[in-house]
Formats: sequence, C-alpha cells, structure tokens
Amino acid sequence: MTNKEQNLVVEREKVIAWLENNVPPARVEHILGVEQMSKELAIIHNADVEKAKTAGLMHDLAKYFPADQLLAMAKQKGIEIDEICATRPHLLHADVSAIVAEDTFGVKDKEILSAIAQHTLGNARMLPLSSIVFVADKLEPNRGDTKELNTMREIARENLYRAVYQVCDIAIKKLIQKGRPIHPRTVATRNWAMQAGKC
Repeated sequence: MTNKEQNLVVEREKVIAWLENNVPPARVEHILGVEQMSKELAIIHNADVEKAKTAGLMHDLAKYFPADQLLAMAKQKGIEIDEICATRPHLLHADVSAIVAEDTFGVKDKEILSAIAQHTLGNARMLPLSSIVFVADKLEPNRGDTKELNTMREIARENLYRAVYQVCDIAIKKLIQKGRPIHPRTVATRNWAMQAGKC
C-alpha cells in the first residue's frame, strides 16, 4: 500500500468515526451505500474513483445539523439563501456538508466539494462527478429493491444524465403530490439533464 493509499484509509476511518458520532446508524448505512454506488458509477463512467468515494462518504456530513446552524454556516460562507431555503433550511445541508468537508477534513478539491454541495438540489451542467453522487444518493441499495429503483439503477449504469433526469422527474412529482415548493435548481437540473441524456 502506497503512502497516499494509506492516508486515504486513515482519512476514511476518521470520517466514519465522525459520522458515527453525528448521524444515526441508519444514515451511516445510507452514506456507505452512496460511497459504494458512487465508486461503481465512477468506474463505469470513467470518473475519478477516489474522488467519487470521498464525495459519497462526505455528502451528508451536515444532514442532522439544526436549522439555525445550517443557516448560520451558509450565511457565514456567503452561500445564497433563497426564499425556499430560508423556509426549509434542511435543503442547505448539502452546501454545509461541503463546508464541513473543507473545514473539518481539509478537502480542497473543487470537484469533490461541488459534488457534495450539489447532491440534493442538483445544478444545470453538473460535472460527471456531481452527477454520479447526485444519482447515487437517490439510488443506493439501501433505498430499496423495487422494480422502479432497479430499472433506474440500470439506466444510471448506461446513461448517467438520463438517470439524473429521471431522479429529478420523480422528486418533482413527489413534491407536487405533497404540495411542497420545487426549488428552481432542481427544475434547471432536470431540463439540462433531459437534453444531455437525450431523453
């Protein structure tokens, strides 16, 4: 094992220890599922595997931060807090997770930080790494074993952007059914992915 590989193992153990103290066990399982699926999709789509695993492992660092902490950290770092995020601060957990990844664990790679920050709402013209983590978050094995999910997992292996489009489409339909607001970033992500995936 090289020094770099050894350092990555040590860092991963630190992150997992931190997660075990800050999120429930079921969420840790989900996070490990996202890490694994991000790795799998990175291999298939020729993305950086270590970056994908790191972003997957760190995507939910701030998932259980209280609303006031999410708002304060986002404001301090100059992250835009629009009307929807102001009333639903949990939507900021992706952006704040990227802050924690950088400030607590020293992650400086912009691709990794973007993938973490964009995993919830997405973004138009996301880089492949961001698209991988975005899809893995919604489709990792612990999400279930339904026919619909398995079909979408197959699509994610064949056409990453079509999977991004489908994930957005389903999320938007669920939000409409529940009478909740739809963030413009998710709409923009869907429309972009529709073109990119030739849906």
